[in-house]
This record gives sequence, structure tokens and C-alpha cells, in this order.
Amino acid sequence: MRIGELAKRAGTTTRTLRYYESRGLLRARRADNGYRTYDEDDLRLLQQIRTLQDFGFGLEETRPFVDCLRAGHPAGDACPASLDVYRRKLEELDGLIGQLRSVRAEVAARLALATGTPAPRCQFERTTE
Repeated sequence: MRIGELAKRAGTTTRTLRYYESRGLLRARRADNGYRTYDEDDLRLLQQIRTLQDFGFGLEETRPFVDCLRAGHPAGDACPASLDVYRRKLEELDGLIGQLRSVRAEVAARLALATGTPAPRCQFERTTE
């Protein structure tokens, strides 16, 4: 398929595909007429990249998943390097969750001081009752 069809099927733009190509994440083959051509494997790579980006992974963080698919594995997370990226992302997310909990507690405390009422409890906080 040509670049326009791939972009449409992947739900992205041709500009994005060219950018991915420039970063080495997507490899275009050239037809005799010079047009870029792609196949279903390229669509699968793009779907993997887009899913990971939807989860908050940076473009470079997707590289091990793409490499894993290119190596012939049925899923991009079947390789040790991909699993390492998952582990790092979980650590990052846990840190962010901790920061958000701290900020939330501070905002709740300030609200309580400002209004003279007890701080509202978060539905995610566990009670010891």
C-alpha cells in the first residue's frame, strides 16, 4: 500500500509517517516509480507505536517494541528490552501517582483551612474502619 492508504488505515497523517521514517521506526520500500510502499507488518508497527503513545510512552520508548516486532515476534512486548521499558514506565507512573497524592493532600488541607471544614476524603483513600 502507499503512504496515504497506510496513514488512513493507521488513523494518522502522511507527515507523521515520514517523521517515523526519519527516526528509523518505519521503513519504507520504494516501488519502481519511487513511491513509498508498505505492507500489513508496517500497519502492525504503527498500531503498536500509537497504542504505546496513547499510554504515555515517548516515541523513543516505542523503539524496543518495534524492534521486537521486526525480529518476527508476534507481539512487540515479547522481548526483554520491551519488558524493561514497561518496568521503567511503571516506576515513572508510580512516582507521578505519589506526587499527585501529595499535591491532593495539600490542596485538601488548604481547602479545609480556607473554609473551616474538614478536608474532603478522596474516594481512593482507604479507611481503617
